Amino acid sequence: MFKRILIANRGEIAVRIIRACRELGVSPIAVHSEIDAQSLHVRLADEAYPIGSASAADSYLNIDRILEAARLTGVDAIHPGYGFLSENPDFAEAVLAMGIAFIGPPPGSMALLGEKTRARALARSAGVPIVPGMDHPTGDFAVLHAEAGAIGFPLLLKAAAGGGGKGMRRVECEAELEAAFQLASAEAAAYFGDPRIYAERCLEEPRHIEIQVLGDRDGAMIHLGERECSLQRRHQKVIEECPSPLQDDALREVMGDAAIRLAIAAGYHNAGTVEFLVDRQKRFFFLEVNTRIQVEHPVTEWVTGVDLVQWQIRIASGEALPLRQSDVAWRGAAIECRIYAEDPGQDFSPSPGVIAHLRFPEGPGIRVDEGVFAGWRIPVDYDPLLAKLTVWGEDREAAINRMSRALREIVIDGIRTPIRLFQRILEDEDFRRGAIDTEYLSRFLSRERPPESMPAPPVLSGSQWAALAAVVHRHISEAGRSWPNRPLQPGSSNWKTDARRSNLRGEA
Repeated sequence: MFKRILIANRGEIAVRIIRACRELGVSPIAVHSEIDAQSLHVRLADEAYPIGSASAADSYLNIDRILEAARLTGVDAIHPGYGFLSENPDFAEAVLAMGIAFIGPPPGSMALLGEKTRARALARSAGVPIVPGMDHPTGDFAVLHAEAGAIGFPLLLKAAAGGGGKGMRRVECEAELEAAFQLASAEAAAYFGDPRIYAERCLEEPRHIEIQVLGDRDGAMIHLGERECSLQRRHQKVIEECPSPLQDDALREVMGDAAIRLAIAAGYHNAGTVEFLVDRQKRFFFLEVNTRIQVEHPVTEWVTGVDLVQWQIRIASGEALPLRQSDVAWRGAAIECRIYAEDPGQDFSPSPGVIAHLRFPEGPGIRVDEGVFAGWRIPVDYDPLLAKLTVWGEDREAAINRMSRALREIVIDGIRTPIRLFQRILEDEDFRRGAIDTEYLSRFLSRERPPESMPAPPVLSGSQWAALAAVVHRHISEAGRSWPNRPLQPGSSNWKTDARRSNLRGEA
């Protein structure tokens, strides 16, 4: 086992990896940008090294600076988390060239699967169904225009070198194609350093279902079942489940076998995710491979009992995977809600600011993967994910009810979040009966318009709070000291009255 691991990431995934390191007896080493100097992952690590300014390009995407931090700290391995450099084969190659272990797949597998059109070709050769589309990416609009005519509309433009909804545009007709190409290409260049685009047919209202695979260096490869990831905004997931509400064991087995075939064909080891689209007839089509740990991995951990991050580390250190496919069992159901600093009432725009007060839910079957704390100012430079709330229940209905309870207990003051939107979704009849697809959230928002966005409450200084308290105290004194102790209704208690007044202050 490694002695020291450098975590080349930030936020909740860096905290998640730190916790896995602690349980394995490994010393976690953090890196951070200037703006993250006081962040939670820095506070929890044994050591932390600055690597640049707030700009991701100058810090978490700067290979040279991360490698220099690794050299200075004498680490045995580097864990890239997700995002940033996690799927960059050049980074993985550079890490290995220093004699340091890379906690992830081989660079060759990463390069092969990371370019979407090459991955599609490999899937076809492995007998995995693919969505009709281009075989080669392009930066030339004339080439794309010619291919689009053969594919047909509507179609999706996608970045050849990335994922996560970046560099993706839906095109309804030929008249929209050129503008969409320019936008998608520019976004792909900005996020992935590669402007090339490819196109594939747009399936109408499919489910987005992914299969978790895990393999060791000796060639053992298993799948850990599916995750339902259809609830998305701007092609990015917001609520995930394991298992899928389809509850189709036969489909899981066929899709799992296809994912394993593809991973083996790519010479893959470590954790990875093969993503599929599934149509109304339960026909599935290969979408892409994420050659890293997924944001939504906790739902799989809940249901299978397999700690994916620990096994990433164990496999990278040379341990053999003790599980075989027949050993994998799925128990109960898990749901994850991604808690972002964003305003659903303003098209999910970021909601930067200071977290004035923070309280996460607790109790049986609840897990919180957080990267923030009260008093933390949320940077505008990175993804606005604050935390992931995941629950487990004996079945899907129990998990939904537990998540509903957990969402009611969260308190995040000072910023906007989608918590109330999630509460409404969990009450929706279509969601409860599992009638979801990638267009579900758009339909839901069109018929259940979120409440008007309200400005976040101001963050006051200590002296301002003192002045406010004095004004309130004077008001109460003038109104008579007896009213605060009167119950709101006959038979109710003072502590309930106080709790209700707390809720009126916006703590819900």
